[in-house]
Amino acid sequence: MFKNPTIDKLRDLKLKVMAQMMNDPDSDLQELGFEERFGMMVEKEWLARKNSRIKRLLNSAALGINAFVEDIDYSIERSIDKKLIQKLATCTFIEQKLNIVVSGKTGSGKTYIICAVGNVACRHDYATRYFRIPELLLEIQAAKSENQYSKFMTNLQKIKLLILDDIGLKSYTLEESRDILEIVESRYNKSSTILAGQIAHTKWYELFPDPTIADAIMDRISHNAYILALDSKRS
Repeated sequence: MFKNPTIDKLRDLKLKVMAQMMNDPDSDLQELGFEERFGMMVEKEWLARKNSRIKRLLNSAALGINAFVEDIDYSIERSIDKKLIQKLATCTFIEQKLNIVVSGKTGSGKTYIICAVGNVACRHDYATRYFRIPELLLEIQAAKSENQYSKFMTNLQKIKLLILDDIGLKSYTLEESRDILEIVESRYNKSSTILAGQIAHTKWYELFPDPTIADAIMDRISHNAYILALDSKRS
């Protein structure tokens, strides 16, 4: 079979979609001029690469729920501000290095909302990562035991949008408090963090045994944050 050196070179350049289009040309495109055909090839290659990157970002994000902003339930029994959600979905808050604080009981939609925002952040090309705080604290302990604490915390700092769910399921030890402070301190005015929990954010102070650490954590979290206090009348 005749080998086309141009197709081989496109493959060497990792331009797989363009190579495929050249190897198996669409008859409908043959009537177009060179510039139009070439433009369509470039467009499809670009889209394929963009979709591939979004897929990688979503996989790395490990979102707790496969959620979408378009599917958020704004029914009357929920107190969800649609205009604010639409504003957050533009991801300008990430560029502005602002945080989001979400509180609400089970059924209020908080986890769905934060995962939906995480999903749209990935689609806007922002590195995102979701953790339940209990699991994050276990990972931090494992990193310490393996002398990888500094590396682990540095990797967290690099994430453009860090989503921390289920804050306040219990009170934190002094060591855990210091770890949480290290996370929010390292990200303050540098990147965005979403924190969500069932209890009102005004009561998060009570979770930490040292008032000084509690003040520092809450200042870093809520000073430059959008506050979403959700409610649900569902049983």
